[in-house]
Amino acid sequence: MRSLYILLFIISTTWTTAQTRQITGAVTDASDGSQLPGVNIVNTTTNASTATDYNGRFSIAAKTGDVLSFSFLGMKPKKITVKEKSKELNIQLEPSGEELEEIMIVKDAAELKKNMNVIRGISTYSTQIVHPPSPQANTESYDEINENGFQQVTYKPLSTFSIDVDKASYSNMRRMINNGEEIPKDAIKIEELINYFKYDYKQPTGDDPFSIETTLNKAPWNEQHELIKIGIQGKNVSLDNIPPSNLVFLIDVSGSMQAPNKLPLLKSAFKLLVGQLRPKDQVSIVVYAGAAGMVLPPTPGSDKNKILEALDKLEAGGSTAGSKGLQLAYETAQENFIKKGNNRVILATDGDFNVGPSSDREMEDLIEEKRKSGVFLTCLGFGMGNYKDSKLETLADKGNGNHAYIDTMQEAQRVLGTEFGGTLYTIAKDVKIQVEFNPEKIQAYRLIGYENRLLNDEDFKDDTKDAGELGSEHTVTALYELIPAGIDSPYLKDIDSLKYTKTTANNTYGNELLTIKFRYKKPDGETSKEIVHPVDDKPSSNNVGFNFASAVAMWGMYLRDSEYLNGATKEQIVNLAENNKGVDKEGYRAEFVRLMKSYNRF
Repeated sequence: MRSLYILLFIISTTWTTAQTRQITGAVTDASDGSQLPGVNIVNTTTNASTATDYNGRFSIAAKTGDVLSFSFLGMKPKKITVKEKSKELNIQLEPSGEELEEIMIVKDAAELKKNMNVIRGISTYSTQIVHPPSPQANTESYDEINENGFQQVTYKPLSTFSIDVDKASYSNMRRMINNGEEIPKDAIKIEELINYFKYDYKQPTGDDPFSIETTLNKAPWNEQHELIKIGIQGKNVSLDNIPPSNLVFLIDVSGSMQAPNKLPLLKSAFKLLVGQLRPKDQVSIVVYAGAAGMVLPPTPGSDKNKILEALDKLEAGGSTAGSKGLQLAYETAQENFIKKGNNRVILATDGDFNVGPSSDREMEDLIEEKRKSGVFLTCLGFGMGNYKDSKLETLADKGNGNHAYIDTMQEAQRVLGTEFGGTLYTIAKDVKIQVEFNPEKIQAYRLIGYENRLLNDEDFKDDTKDAGELGSEHTVTALYELIPAGIDSPYLKDIDSLKYTKTTANNTYGNELLTIKFRYKKPDGETSKEIVHPVDDKPSSNNVGFNFASAVAMWGMYLRDSEYLNGATKEQIVNLAENNKGVDKEGYRAEFVRLMKSYNRF
């Protein structure tokens, strides 16, 4: 009997220690003890990866026996085996010592004289004055965003916009916080922050490729106002049921892509995508710098080694002829077009086009012409310093595609691994939303975010007007701040009554608060279908999804210095998010809380 107890104890202990757990820690430079942000950490057993934050901290899932690999430019790589009791790891990386010189940089002879004590005792030395180069200017660009204001329902009862499933603004914000940078307010698109997170929407059950849900409650930042959350859940199409893919990787190998967080990260990210390919898929690789060229002809997904070898050979150098690359990529996609398949160009760049057509208007014209071929476009942004958000968003919007910013291998895994199907397979295109508000119930409304997605009301039924695309299992969330009828508000300005038009409310619709209309086309269709979804004025039960989305919206307003935040503090926003993380298996919501806590305004 005792032997049985011992055996059960051994089995129980082995089972417990073999469970996956979160390993946290920090990475420092062994030579001076300084923190190392941006260290790449890979669990070589599971291929999960992450990177250290601005303070050199990291968190990664692992179990006993897994091997963690730590690598950083200029440092010797290090591998650590996770031990039975490992929970907190403090790693020190040694400088590699390869081709390193110790140089004293001085501005003039006076400074050299002042620092002579540094070289005292050395028998021979040279006295060369070195003028340090000027730091490279930050040329990142973001389109100006003018925050949506309140619209009075009796004068403008309709609100119309195109959906947006892009998430680039969030990962770009995360990069800036982790690097200790100030965040330009125009870098923040609130709808992209909100849509970075998944919400618990139900899968569609009817013929339409998405379901619609709404939640109504008090606005957390203003008790006199209401907030309605509109959620769309795209149908989950399993990878097995996705049609064959004809993919063209269009990769920027110009000189601006040399940094470790550009082409090297890009190559590692694309390798994740290659791992998802099926034998029925095919990949071509087109590159561009001073000119454009094909480095890999169409190759089946079963020949992964050949695709990976082509990626490994890529090196950066030269100017940036982006338009030539786009031309060749689209031609390649069209020549190998798969009928009823998924035909797509995947552009990866920092967006710095400087040869050929480079203005947003010229690029719009080029992409609008090319999208008629039935080839979709995905834009992936990399790097910092000269990242061109406006150009990549323009390309994605006009090319019937999506836009993501990849700052770490963790984000690459999310975009090209976990969400592979949704990123690459479109289930509905030209998706538009139009909301009509009941003036009996609502005095004024404000769409939070989506400033560059607004449409004219007459565009809603116009099938020639382009709008957003929805991918497999994608979700779309939109928030409206509402001022109920009868509430005095400093946000509303007096408008003269109209002489010829009646603006009295129609009170025949009972408890209806508003009506939501959706229009969408099938991926290969040209005629849209409309869905109508009325919403009554009964408040919803408070739930963590509503509260968390509200906190994300508040954070966006905080970063943008919104006049509508109504005095809400950073601490209030953090507390609302922290208390409403809900089920957070991947840790993205916890990471968001950490990012907010670590960011301080400049």
